[in-house]
Amino acid sequence: MFCLEARAVSASVDSEVLLAPVSFAVKEGEAIAVQGQNGSGKTTLLRILSGQLRPTSGHVYVDGEPIDERARAIRRMISARIGLPAFARELTAHEHLRFIATTWGRAGSAATDAADATMAALGIGDLRNRFVTELSSGQTQLLSLATAFVRPFEVLILDEPEQRLDAARRALVASVVRAEIERGVTVVIASHSADMIESIANRSVSIGAS
Repeated sequence: MFCLEARAVSASVDSEVLLAPVSFAVKEGEAIAVQGQNGSGKTTLLRILSGQLRPTSGHVYVDGEPIDERARAIRRMISARIGLPAFARELTAHEHLRFIATTWGRAGSAATDAADATMAALGIGDLRNRFVTELSSGQTQLLSLATAFVRPFEVLILDEPEQRLDAARRALVASVVRAEIERGVTVVIASHSADMIESIANRSVSIGAS
């Protein structure tokens, strides 16, 4: 069965501990919440899980293979939204999503359909022709989440997806994530929203910088 596994993963710079050792596994169709105080290493852990950062010690495996961001097959498995992506000023919201969909193999009308469906699911279909500079902070957050959903993936990693969103929009995002879980996606989420964690996660793992 498909699995994302962290084995005694830790990170440090010189003598400063960024992430104390942590181990866990998340199976296909399962969601786990990463919890801990500010500075405990939640974002660091998510970067390691997504392949964006090498751990100081320990290993991460996805579907039995070591995480390697340079391997396209691994990158295709994992979609991570950690911080706001870099948006191009000259592209509309819809063009951004269509470009990402095309990058991952959905050409022509398939890319357009993927962008349309993702924007509709997140309630931002009416923003398709707006530039990012014309969006509110909440709308920008939803578009940033859309960039993670519009492409193919088997693992979804989200860092504080609730930021800048009101209760209704948080509930909408949670429903979109649950739909992904139901189709078998593995989800790892770090969030300060108790409601979002309760709505999405099957269980949680607590971390702390020791």
